Amino acid sequence: MAAFLDYRMRFPHLDDWLRWLEVQHPKAIDLGLERIGRVAERLGLRQLGCPVISVGGTNGKGSTTATLVSIFRAAGLKVASYTSPHLIHFNERICLDGEPVADALIVQALDVVYAACGDTSLSYFEFTTLAAFYIFKAAAPDVAVLEVGLGGRLDAVNLIDADVAVVTSIGIDHVDWLGDTRELIAVEKAGIFRAGQPAICGDREPPASLLAAAADRGTRLLVKGRDFDFMQDGEGWAFRDDHGILGGLPLPRVALDNAATALAALRQSGLLVSEEALREGLAQAALAGRAEQVASEPDIILDVAHNPQGAAFFMAQLGAAKPGRRTHAVFAMLNDKDIGGVLDACLGRVDAWHIASLDGPRGTPWAVLEQLLLERGMVVASRSADVASALQAARGQAQAADRIVVFGSFYTVGAAKTVLAGEGG
Repeated sequence: MAAFLDYRMRFPHLDDWLRWLEVQHPKAIDLGLERIGRVAERLGLRQLGCPVISVGGTNGKGSTTATLVSIFRAAGLKVASYTSPHLIHFNERICLDGEPVADALIVQALDVVYAACGDTSLSYFEFTTLAAFYIFKAAAPDVAVLEVGLGGRLDAVNLIDADVAVVTSIGIDHVDWLGDTRELIAVEKAGIFRAGQPAICGDREPPASLLAAAADRGTRLLVKGRDFDFMQDGEGWAFRDDHGILGGLPLPRVALDNAATALAALRQSGLLVSEEALREGLAQAALAGRAEQVASEPDIILDVAHNPQGAAFFMAQLGAAKPGRRTHAVFAMLNDKDIGGVLDACLGRVDAWHIASLDGPRGTPWAVLEQLLLERGMVVASRSADVASALQAARGQAQAADRIVVFGSFYTVGAAKTVLAGEGG
């Protein structure tokens, strides 16, 4: 790896850095590229020196990114990837060849960014995004896959011009920043499109505003169902686009909808990947916290679904429970999400709800969740102050043949994974 620029150390440990970053900027979310752009210019971080695939959208970003990373690694390419948020450890956000980078490397990068800020204040996400870019540029990867954090047009990741831009889906989320209709949200998502470069849309019915934005920018937009598609066939699946048909593909451990979107982006990237590597990468593609089964008897399935579209997709993946088998839900959400919409997407799918409060100013108390559940005629089986206690209650009531689904937030899934990891499960 190339040597880092001279830097001055502010904090010796990553945890100290992250605690400081959480409080040093007046706004937790502060969209806009002017401030971060000034610091990026000082650090020479407007380009990463390699092909870039930017992945935006409401749901499906993580699975699409994971599929691309898996295929590129199978092809022997050195790949950098940036995702957010993390489940347990911050390092999960910044990966080289699929592995989180070490604390010391992130601390060095944060020191460099701090030294370049001067009197410019950056949010937690802006600061750490620049640190990730600094690490990536020093590592000189063959390709970078960057997940867009929120929206697109004004998101920090959009500092980097994408060679291929991906919008996985357009749903209602982050309405305070992006708008409360799909048409408005699509305009923000389309902000990652670049003139003369291809873009992929994994939404079969994209809003007209997304199509118009692509046309206005001179972006060649490929839409699922129109320009590319997939079909499951027994134990495998097939994909088709303007390059032809790939049949007999192995089933990945991510949703096929997202794997197909990743394949469409890959085949527009111009990067050389053999069919053998493509198949190997698909077979290995997986992502923690997305319909992830982590235990059995009873089954425990984790998913970070936190908006109505994501919850509906998760419920569809689960399918109907077998006769005599009950579904228990461990559920906690943030208060700036559409909790009622998420619950509506689960009507008739959950037999018993085990609700929990989440800490922090954005956490929703269990009493609020209970009221919304009772209004919909749903059964509240237990109430807990935290996710760990809710999971314990669900396991205490579930039979071996039942299943427990844990969802509602990255924080919910992260807390459950921490508990299960402590048990060795």
